[in-house]
Amino acid sequence: MHRWLWLSLVIVALDQVSKQLVESSLMVYETIPLLPFFNLTLAYNEGAAFSFLSDQGGWQRWFFALVAAVVVIVLVVWLSRLKHERLLAVSLSLVIGGALGNLLDRLLIGHVIDFLDFFYHSYHWPAFNVADIAITLGVVLMFVDALVGRKLDSKA
Repeated sequence: MHRWLWLSLVIVALDQVSKQLVESSLMVYETIPLLPFFNLTLAYNEGAAFSFLSDQGGWQRWFFALVAAVVVIVLVVWLSRLKHERLLAVSLSLVIGGALGNLLDRLLIGHVIDFLDFFYHSYHWPAFNVADIAITLGVVLMFVDALVGRKLDSKA
């Protein structure tokens, strides 16, 4: 099922292009309101999800890069062993692409670029990016596959 890796590459490309567009257009923490609940805001995340460990002095960059690299390798091996599980292949490809997008940021610039800022009144969800969307969607599809994947695959 390596044929699904094209989806991972599309995710990496969309992620990196979107990050570069935002970074070339905004200053750090500059905000452009787009909707009553959504802004573009350039932010740098040196930690993991929700800025976990972002204030730890730098070691976390390499730790999260190593974790992402191991996850990508494991998921590529898993993907290569699939036969006809299309939904699972799509979900793994999305997670691989998202992990690679954020891994590139960590390795090349030392932090992840985030820019999608959703909020309600004064509560802001932590800013995120295209890679994070792909990872989240991939994980959700893994759960769907675990619940109904065999039924879907047997009908195809």
